[in-house]
Amino acid sequence: MTTGSAPYTERTVTVRDGVRLAVRDQGPVDAEATVVLLHGLCLDQRSWERQIHHLTRRWGARIRIISYDHRGHGESDSAPTSTYVLEQLAADLADVLAVLDVTGRLTLVGHSMGGMVALTYLGRPPADLPVQPHGLVLVATAAGRLAERGLARLLASPATDVLCKFATRAPARAVRLLTRPVRAAMARQVGDHSRAALAKLFDTANSAASLATAVGFLPSLRSYDQYGVLGSIRAQATILSGGADVLTPASHARDLADKIPGAVHVHLPMAGHMLLHEAARAVTDAIHNTITTALGAEPAPAALAA
Repeated sequence: MTTGSAPYTERTVTVRDGVRLAVRDQGPVDAEATVVLLHGLCLDQRSWERQIHHLTRRWGARIRIISYDHRGHGESDSAPTSTYVLEQLAADLADVLAVLDVTGRLTLVGHSMGGMVALTYLGRPPADLPVQPHGLVLVATAAGRLAERGLARLLASPATDVLCKFATRAPARAVRLLTRPVRAAMARQVGDHSRAALAKLFDTANSAASLATAVGFLPSLRSYDQYGVLGSIRAQATILSGGADVLTPASHARDLADKIPGAVHVHLPMAGHMLLHEAARAVTDAIHNTITTALGAEPAPAALAA
């Protein structure tokens, strides 16, 4: 298949517990550099379309771009709710890298929950890392303490526990009906801006992933903490944050930049959580700069003009 002028292959990667992940693999297997794109909760790999388009125009066949839908999202299989944890998503990432034989200079790029997957992957024992990334681009994400800041403080609400309980036991329609009163109860705890973001989040959950999937990940997000990993990261890291992000406020990005050696923090004061769309060029440039450093050269002028 093709996207614009770039051919890609749709693959199915079966991870160790039998769940099948929908993968898009673009570029030669022996490319000089590989970029793996990890989407956020309630989204899917299509959220990276702008970045894929611009990176392909810049680098052509010199890079390989891999994106996939996390379990329970997009075209990938659903799975038992007990597996909706970040550690499992990190294991899925390891399986994808191994099955697709990723060997070139690797840049991991994660948005929101996808960034948390990347950090959880880096927290695995060295023997469980099929590839050590050269580059790391973290977009609107955090190392932990989600329930302490911004809209994610709602993770600590008793209403979240109620929603999690019903999502695993009630039929899908009943869960959706439950969403309205729970959403209203949770939204009363925040301001107008946050209330609008919360409503959008729930609406997205209903369309891009099942509500059971979306809610199933909440306990893992509440307990998520990879602060202890940050000081040991040796990849070239770029952190992007938005000043209007109520889900992962910029204070999370500052923590990441302060604790990851040599990290660069790019802050976009007027942007919100969906930086892939609100600041698409900034995200693409961060990935481009990481590839440039990995390869020690800019793309050829012909590629830039393509």
